[in-house]
Amino acid sequence: MTPRRTVTRRVVALLPVGVAVLSVAEIVVFLSVAHAIGGVWAILLVLACSVAGLALLRREGIRGWRRFRAAAAEGRAPGPEVTYSLAGLAGALLLALPGFLTALAGLVLSLPPGRRLARRGIERFTERRMGRAVADDLFGPRRVKVRRGAPVVVVEQDTPVRTPVAALEGEVVEGEVVR
Repeated sequence: MTPRRTVTRRVVALLPVGVAVLSVAEIVVFLSVAHAIGGVWAILLVLACSVAGLALLRREGIRGWRRFRAAAAEGRAPGPEVTYSLAGLAGALLLALPGFLTALAGLVLSLPPGRRLARRGIERFTERRMGRAVADDLFGPRRVKVRRGAPVVVVEQDTPVRTPVAALEGEVVEGEVVR
């Protein structure tokens, strides 16, 4: 069994525990909010968040599909639009679920800084799971920064001798990696 499958099985095995912990935390937070503002107001607030999440879910789905089609029509990599929309859809879904903790997480993912952070995480996850070549096809060329540093040591496969490679001299160049 590969290490990746082992990790996946552990995550799947711990999922019911995570759902149970989240449920208990949601109940505790709901009771605290109900105690602070009143039970009826707490229920109305949860319902308002759920209705807002459902409306946002519909809007984000339509907007994401349009962005994907526009990127495909223009010949651009659709990955950035798709991941941005996935983060928005996840935020809307969490907002639609009843509970204050999920609503807070959904609100964070619905706002642009949270979406950008989630988009980067999705891109890194995709790159790890599917490889660099697939990630480049989905998300376009990667931006890299070249920095001056210590000499690199190259180990030849045929010989156990380490050959130092001279460090690059000159300015730091920011660019795109292109095949």
